[in-house]
Amino acid sequence: MAAVKACNILITGANRGLGLETVKQLTEDSCPKRHIFATCRDPDGPKSEALRELAKKHPSVITIIRLDADDPCSIKESAKKVGSLLGNNGLNLLVNNAAIVARGTIQTSSVEDMKNTFNTNVIGPLLIIKEYLPYLQTAAKASGTPGMSCNKAAVINISSVAGSMTRKPSNHIQSPVLPYSMSKAGFNMLTVLAAEELKADEILCMALHPGWVKTELGGEKAPLEPKESVEGMLRVIGSLTEKQHGGFLDYTGETIPW
Repeated sequence: MAAVKACNILITGANRGLGLETVKQLTEDSCPKRHIFATCRDPDGPKSEALRELAKKHPSVITIIRLDADDPCSIKESAKKVGSLLGNNGLNLLVNNAAIVARGTIQTSSVEDMKNTFNTNVIGPLLIIKEYLPYLQTAAKASGTPGMSCNKAAVINISSVAGSMTRKPSNHIQSPVLPYSMSKAGFNMLTVLAAEELKADEILCMALHPGWVKTELGGEKAPLEPKESVEGMLRVIGSLTEKQHGGFLDYTGETIPW
């Protein structure tokens, strides 16, 4: 069961894979006054059917919001809509989960793949943090408690060991995902720099690697089921303090080298 007690939570890429599983597990938690803003690119499309069904079962908990991480206008509009629904309590937890994968090497990666992965995996999260920052600041002030935690105000960036300059080179030839790896390395730098900027507001910010998971993104060969990965991530998120601010951990709580 999730150890996360945050009331107002926003998750990007919530219509499938790890995002959908995170919404599921957070709705199973008996946390009172919880509200989950489940965002995705196309709320009415066929790939969002499972999320729509889940929202029907928990109408007082889940609100589906359109947010395309590749579209700055969509990000702005989503923030306006969420802001109007939050009231004076602010946003306690922002989970930047939406991402795309492009495979390739130096010789085979296209300009289009590079642009698309950076737009969705780096620029998108940057703009999302920027647009939702006022609501995170409101939550941090409203908490009235010192220190940092995901229950107060936090940005959790779902990253990947593929963005680790220490770990990735050893399997680059076997699993060449150069555009994705470069974008996740950029995403990791965004995490580190955002952590510096958010420190004064006591908004926790860190990167989290979910493991290699059986999803549309991870593929069938992955050893981890989404349920196990998300259970682990929620345990880690729920236990975070200022000690992990600006850090890079995996779903078991192990520190990953940048």
